[in-house]
Amino acid sequence: MNQITPTQGDISADAIEDLTVLITAEEAYPALERAFLQAQTEISACFRVFDLRTRLRSAEARKIGATWFDLFVHTLDRGVSIRLVVSDFDPIAAVHLHRLAWQTQRQIAAVREMARPDAQLAFTVALHDAKSGVLPRVLFYPLVRMKIREMVDRWCHMSKDERERFRVETPRLRSLCRVDARDQLCFPLRLMDLHPATHHQKLAVFDRREVYIGGLDLNERRYDTRQHRQEPNQTWHDVQVMATGPVAQAAQAHLEGFLAAVARKSAPPAQVPGFLRTLSRRRLSAPMRLSPHTLLREIEAAHMRAVAKAERLIYLETQYFRHVPLARALARRARQCPDLRLILVLPAAPEEVAFSSDPGLDGRFGEHQQARALAYLKAAFGPERLVIASPVQPRASDSAARDALEGAPMVYVHSKVSIFDEAEAIVSSANLNGRSMRWDTEAGLHVTRRDQVADLRAKVMGCWLPEGAGASFLDIETGFDAWARMVASNSVLPPQHREGFLVDYDSDAARAIAMPLPGMPDEVV
Repeated sequence: MNQITPTQGDISADAIEDLTVLITAEEAYPALERAFLQAQTEISACFRVFDLRTRLRSAEARKIGATWFDLFVHTLDRGVSIRLVVSDFDPIAAVHLHRLAWQTQRQIAAVREMARPDAQLAFTVALHDAKSGVLPRVLFYPLVRMKIREMVDRWCHMSKDERERFRVETPRLRSLCRVDARDQLCFPLRLMDLHPATHHQKLAVFDRREVYIGGLDLNERRYDTRQHRQEPNQTWHDVQVMATGPVAQAAQAHLEGFLAAVARKSAPPAQVPGFLRTLSRRRLSAPMRLSPHTLLREIEAAHMRAVAKAERLIYLETQYFRHVPLARALARRARQCPDLRLILVLPAAPEEVAFSSDPGLDGRFGEHQQARALAYLKAAFGPERLVIASPVQPRASDSAARDALEGAPMVYVHSKVSIFDEAEAIVSSANLNGRSMRWDTEAGLHVTRRDQVADLRAKVMGCWLPEGAGASFLDIETGFDAWARMVASNSVLPPQHREGFLVDYDSDAARAIAMPLPGMPDEVV
């Protein structure tokens, strides 16, 4: 892990002082564990998924226990206060994630039993306050009933113990359904509330002086190494950073105020340079609207400004590239600036497509949105100025499904990093889709110090390159051509003879299942 500190005269030093870049959970989880161990007074955090059964990885943390449950108890017993918010989810549309959230609640209850009586632990399972209006609830009712039928079918295949646990772990379903005398799950024929947004951010602040932030939640599914030597459905590539400076205080203020802002109880804190957010809140009265009211879209605005200034090379690494306004902005800049080039790294397929036999309407609409966005890039940049690549493992696969590409198992990309020339970069929880730019709660850092941007570039881009790759791969003047040659060569070579991880992204496979949904807001996916 590389750590860099301010240099004299750097005008951005006040925003982010120290910056440590963490690639995959192999680096990020030990860093997070050490931050818990080193905290002196308080920890404040919010994650989409946080599973206390996750194993501890660092040598320091393993001295006190085996899992994050042990680390929580140890931290509380040292007198450090912990405030944790975990995202809740619509119990019909995302029942699996709803269960995960309330499993964490049960784990926290056990922590309270084990920790000392005066332990300071505040825990919230937070469902985003926004609800859709009555017209979208009517229009989406057939889809809701389809989700209900799927849930009832799963219930029919559960044992008695599994059913009891399901009921315990889905508290928001209790007012929506009942179990009849034959032990069948029954839902009345009525409109259900729709919760279109979620808290998608992943960050923790330690003693109000250091922030851990990026795209990585905490559970065993997300643990992977830089080598990605796993089955494709177990790979997970992500990026986090640790930072000190005013951004840590800004992150703390955000964590203390975002729930009230979403609920329309207060305004969010003023923007602080270096710290970026997306924030939406419930509408007071909007019977025709599916969407929440967008309150802050600082991450989107920072991307738009950076695109408008870029001159040589933009590097984007994201789980989804679906935000058509951003694609149009990139296309405009490509036409204005003929020397500008773009490298875009995407997973070979979305998780719901790659690892499922049925991508569902959301998966197919998502592929449609991404195909639309990529079409703008291809038309404006052309093949000579655009590389769209996906990482795969350096071994053969006989899978004909979307979990393989060019004869090799995919590496699932979940990171969210954007780098613009040598001038600025953004690391956040936000994908390049409308949901992250407009609806969900997101948080990230805007890096504008050139030495920090260079370090981020070296680590984020460098992890895909072969050993011994020269400096030309990271130079904004020569990097694009070096990457283009590498990706083109890898795409025609057998897996064992490739250099690095990257091959050409397959747009045709995505278009084959893409489906438009007229009237559906782009931000849904």
